[in-house]
Amino acid sequence: MAYLDPGSGSILLQLLIAALLGTLFALRTYWGKIMSFFNKLFSRQKPGEDNE
Repeated sequence: MAYLDPGSGSILLQLLIAALLGTLFALRTYWGKIMSFFNKLFSRQKPGEDNE
């Protein structure tokens, strides 16, 4: 059986919180690029239309 000291739970909780906050920060930082990518992907123009 593995031994878990009392600080292990605290470290795991901190790891989960840091991962969540890091993911949220990355999404906030790159949100414009992500939305631009999906807008280009799903807004296909008909042949012959000008992109103004």
